[in-house]
Parts: sequence; structure tokens; C-alpha cells
Amino acid sequence: MSNFLTAIPVFNEVRHVGRVLREVLKFASDVLAVDDGSWDGTDAVLARFSRVATVRHPHNRGYGAALRSAFRFAIEHGYDVLVTLDCDGQHEPRRIPEFVRACSRNVDIVSGSRYLAQFPGDGKPPPDRRRINQIMTQELNRKLGLRLTDAFCGFKAYRVSALTKLELTDDGYAMPLELWVQAVHHRLRIIELPVPLIYLDEERSFGGALDNADVRLAVYREVLEKSLRTVGMSQPEEACVSRASDRYPIRLS
Repeated sequence: MSNFLTAIPVFNEVRHVGRVLREVLKFASDVLAVDDGSWDGTDAVLARFSRVATVRHPHNRGYGAALRSAFRFAIEHGYDVLVTLDCDGQHEPRRIPEFVRACSRNVDIVSGSRYLAQFPGDGKPPPDRRRINQIMTQELNRKLGLRLTDAFCGFKAYRVSALTKLELTDDGYAMPLELWVQAVHHRLRIIELPVPLIYLDEERSFGGALDNADVRLAVYREVLEKSLRTVGMSQPEEACVSRASDRYPIRLS
């Protein structure tokens, strides 16, 4: 198996971070927590995990900024593959090896999809989140020539050599849109891997004005259009993308 790092962006996750890290450490030896300026005691919990490396932002910068810190750490420390997952309990760490194996098969980005397959016990996302995900996934597919089913899943694996090609700047939750644009621009090879649809905290806040669904959708569209202009992309590209079920035998249990 490739030399891989598992990274978790963390902001005020004192309720979840200990449990998530204990589970992650069962399936990954090299683990990084990016503490994005937590003030709720998360830092004290992280200090108890001697096996977990920590990068701490002195103040809250945003989800995209935390992921960029993880990307930089993986590049600087010479890892082959970076796996990212969220700290809110939505992702099952036992699937980390599956993501690493998929990324080792001539693929640059393995993106989890909560809508590619159904799993026993799947939950239902808050309606506004599902609606916005559907809208933005459709817009990405139309503008980029992709065939994605889930634009915003945080469970991913990246070939670290591919990350060196990206110049990401968005600090917030819209950063994945910028990532998809640059991935297509650089003709990265993309697959989706099905993951369960788990929601443990339906009231989780995006913060500030982004808690308003219409505002959030407008911000996402603005970031997408800006990203397209930045790379000079006006016509749909022929993306190197497939669904994992088209290429690999995926065990769904």
C-alpha cells in the first residue's frame, strides 16, 4: 500500500474529535489534524493523541484553508497519497484503505459519493443541503464535462504529485468547486467511490450568512465562475473521470 497520510480538518469539534481519531488510528498510521483555530477545548483533546501530528491555525480561516494546510503538509513530507475526511462522524474511517487502494490505480482524485449507491441505514440530508449539492453538481458536470454525483463529499484521496499542480485560494466551503475546475484544467484522473449517507448533526452551522441557503448557493456560483475565468475555461472540457463502479469491483458492505 502507498505511503499515505490521513488528514482531518477540525474546528470546534470537542464532542467528536476524540472518537473520530481513535477510529482513524485503527486504519492509518500517519494522521494529521488541522486545527482551524478552535476555541472550545479541541486543542486539549488533540494534545492527548501523541501519534497524531497537528497543524494549528492561530485563528479560524475556513474549511478550504484547513484543507490547503493538509495538502501542503503532505507535499512537504513526501507522502504518495493524502486521504481527507471530516471530523463530524459522517465518514467511516474503516473505508480509508479502500480509498488508498483506489488512488494507487492510476487515479489522481478519488472522491466519495453519498449518492452513487445505497447502503443499509442511509440517512437523509437536510433538504437545503441536498438541493444545493444537486444544483452545483449538475452545474459542474455541465460546465466541466464531468459525471459527478456528489460535488461536496469531504471523504477523498489524492495523489500528492497531482496536488502540486493546483493553485487553490478559496478559504471557505466553496473550495471544492475551485478544486474541481483546476482538476479538469490539469486533466487529472478522477473516480467516485460510494460511501454511506450519514448525518449525525443536521443543525451544524456553516457560519454567518452561509447558513442562509440562497446566500450559500450564490457564493458557490460566484466561486465557480471565478475559478473558470481564472483558468480561462469557457467550454466544457473532456474530463478524465469515471465512476468507481465502472472500473473497480467495489464491495458495498
